[in-house]
Amino acid sequence: MKLPAFDRRLLYVFLFLAVAVPLLFPMGLTGSVSPSTRQFYQLIDSLQPGDALLVSFDCEAASWAEIGPMARAVLTHALRKNVRIIGTSFLSEGTALGYGLLSELAAEYGREYGKDWVYLGYRPQYVAAMLGMGESITGEYPQDYLDQPTDSLPLFAEVHSYAQIRLVLSIADDSMPQYWVEYAGARHGVRIAAGLAAVMLTTFTPYLDSGQLAGLVNGLKGAAEYEQLLGVSGYGIRGMDAQSSAHLAIIVLVLLGNVVYLRGRRS
Repeated sequence: MKLPAFDRRLLYVFLFLAVAVPLLFPMGLTGSVSPSTRQFYQLIDSLQPGDALLVSFDCEAASWAEIGPMARAVLTHALRKNVRIIGTSFLSEGTALGYGLLSELAAEYGREYGKDWVYLGYRPQYVAAMLGMGESITGEYPQDYLDQPTDSLPLFAEVHSYAQIRLVLSIADDSMPQYWVEYAGARHGVRIAAGLAAVMLTTFTPYLDSGQLAGLVNGLKGAAEYEQLLGVSGYGIRGMDAQSSAHLAIIVLVLLGNVVYLRGRRS
């Protein structure tokens, strides 16, 4: 018996629906929260209103779909805590991404630029900048991303260097957190945390275990877990739902393919 012809385009329709439906209607397939994500959440939760958080967007546009939801979740938590945020970037592509995200969230929470948050922009010589901020942030960044003199901004009347910063967070898809640990953490004693692309997790887990990193959250899965702790359904949960649904769809297709193959052999 000859099996009926199958239109392969139906496979693409099936996979499209498997990805699109969870994005539109989240199913909550996140699972349990990992210890590292919970530790990171507690680290941000320990910050007090008025504390200064330095966030460096050390990432490229290609990885933003993975680490953008995690950055959004962490910064949402910090803004809920009324933490003051100073943004910068040591990769050119991360500059506009970071400013766009911070601008959006600051407007959502009614934070005033210059007082509650500042964006310093891009610095190509990252080692010099990391060391320089230990002496003077405004000395290293005379102007902010908007070309305003940084010494005229109210936030920097109180925050002069790492001494007034409670935590440095590197949102990274490469090895940049290592340099933060070496040049800011080891030299000036400021606490360093990292939000990483999943491929970098094994590289930086020893830094967390040794205490060189105060916290670590991992990619899209970490974003979904963090949103679960925040009690929101954001891009992380939606992304993990779509990823899990796509994996399940592929498994179903493999099983169906084997069934069709076996039936063909018997016939």
